[in-house]
Amino acid sequence: MAQQTRPARGMRDFLPDDVRRRGFVIGVVEEVYRRYAFEPLETPALENIETLTGKYGEEGNKLIFKVLRRGEHEASGETDLALRYDLTVPLARVVAEHRGRLPKFFKRYQIQPVWRADRPARGRFREFYQCDVDAIGSASPVVEAEMIAAVSEVLQRLGFADFTIQLNHRVLLGALLNGVGIAPALQPTALVAIDKLDKIGRDGVRDDLVARGVATDSAVQVLEAFDDLDTFDRIVAQEEGGAAARQNVAQILALCEATPARGHVVLTPRLARGLSYYTGAIMEASVPDLAGSLGGGGRYDGLIGMFSGEQIPACGFSLGLERILVVMTERNMFPGDLATAAAEVMVTVFDGEVEESLRLANELRAAGLRVDVYPEPDKLGKQFKYAASRGVRFVTVEGGDERARGEVTVKNLLTGEQRTIAREAVARTLAGGGTSA
Repeated sequence: MAQQTRPARGMRDFLPDDVRRRGFVIGVVEEVYRRYAFEPLETPALENIETLTGKYGEEGNKLIFKVLRRGEHEASGETDLALRYDLTVPLARVVAEHRGRLPKFFKRYQIQPVWRADRPARGRFREFYQCDVDAIGSASPVVEAEMIAAVSEVLQRLGFADFTIQLNHRVLLGALLNGVGIAPALQPTALVAIDKLDKIGRDGVRDDLVARGVATDSAVQVLEAFDDLDTFDRIVAQEEGGAAARQNVAQILALCEATPARGHVVLTPRLARGLSYYTGAIMEASVPDLAGSLGGGGRYDGLIGMFSGEQIPACGFSLGLERILVVMTERNMFPGDLATAAAEVMVTVFDGEVEESLRLANELRAAGLRVDVYPEPDKLGKQFKYAASRGVRFVTVEGGDERARGEVTVKNLLTGEQRTIAREAVARTLAGGGTSA
């Protein structure tokens, strides 16, 4: 009986066209982030279990992929390692471990897969890539403005024009919850419910809040404040820290007007972000036809201190590669030349003359061409048919007759034109585009 060939649920195989699309997006992300002076960083797929637990809140902890102890400890059923849940907590560990080797203001980008034991859905997988930027060492609102600018430029370069960067502040949310009478002990779980507003709607969030122990009147007041900015401002201004947090948001909004993010950033009082480590401004990028976001982030000034004992300001933004790919594919946003064939030229092979075919292929590659060699002697018709099926433009033929004349026959499969070229000029001619053949 044949074995199951599908990958594990929530995981995927990436065929060549998939990899090319992913590579295109990653290339744009990297180029933009480097121009904003972010440096590359990579961390291991596996982290010690204690590194990850307690950093993501109750909901996040449930989604960590834990790894059983191995060898003689396997029977214990205990875990000591876990697949990384995100790229932010590993960064905090790295900063705590290597602080003396890093600059005062450390800006890094990181593009690697993460794993979550989540329920797969459209645009949601158990293994997926995140494209992160983070800035360590400064509490200035310039950090948020630059980060939002970089993300906005990435989205614009990819072809998005209708995106919105939603902005809020964790202290504002805390002030609002205090102002409507939600006890501090209930606020973390209330934020988890509020974070689902786009997914389950107002009634769903109200019922979820009540189920989590929030009074019905308080739940209704929270949702009403989200729809009326004047009410929101009035409530938060009366609570400790509310006015300062509101001023911080206003500063970020004003700074964004001097960047590529101009016109795309808006204060969104209902934005919550479910992760528990956020301490200040929080951000999310969205487009109209996607349930959920293209990415998000925020300030997490206390996270590094969990590892080092030293409070170090930090802020980050994570773009979800998979979400971006889903929307770009549905909108047909990829450049047409991404579908190019693997090879520009295919070299045919004759019995007893394989070495000559390989020699020609080597010369063509040295000239910068992408070259395939038909792997075995076969009828020319079959070799040409295979080349056409792979989208190859040029096919070369160097049989005994051609070799005797010091020539190579080249056929353009797109136009049907065929001509002979002097052997020593083939690589130069094809690489230079100096022939219609």
